[in-house]
Amino acid sequence: MKTSLIALALAAALPFGASAAEGLSYNYAEGDYVKTDADGGKADGWGVKGSYGFLPNFHAFGEFNQQKTDIGDFKIDQWRVGVGYNQAIATSTDFVGRVAYNKFDPKEGLDFNGYSAEAGIRTAFGQHAEVYAMAGYEDYSKKHGINPDGAFYGRLGGQVKLNQNWGINGDIKMDRHGDKEWSVGPRFSW
Repeated sequence: MKTSLIALALAAALPFGASAAEGLSYNYAEGDYVKTDADGGKADGWGVKGSYGFLPNFHAFGEFNQQKTDIGDFKIDQWRVGVGYNQAIATSTDFVGRVAYNKFDPKEGLDFNGYSAEAGIRTAFGQHAEVYAMAGYEDYSKKHGINPDGAFYGRLGGQVKLNQNWGINGDIKMDRHGDKEWSVGPRFSW
């Protein structure tokens, strides 16, 4: 009877005991150099990203970047905040799904609100590297008679881990229009 109760308690706790795969952390802060190469021109600037894991399989995240265009020196702010779900599917691999509220503000009277959703995998290669691949969709609301097209995109990224807490992260996002945005910078994980 006692053995059955222990087995039942362990079985009941199993879904709550799941967390990130070995070698992956969803607690980090990152600073980046950001560059965009789009059909309408080029821009570059700086950005910050962060994530915090809560409950065994969920994390909240946020991103902000500010870039200056090469035509007219216009500043563009972009940010998104959202929540993600991560589930270990192998010893060092997670399935990751994320949804976010997005904001695109070119500082010229037109700002757009939207959303994004993405899913993919994230894999650690030992203690010193990790990679991820995501597929997603983002869309913005119509404003001032302008209706930006929604777009499917892909994101590839990786991190070289210098030690348990510090690493260099790189990310590239490409959409179906051929627009590319990439970022690289130091990441502090805990």
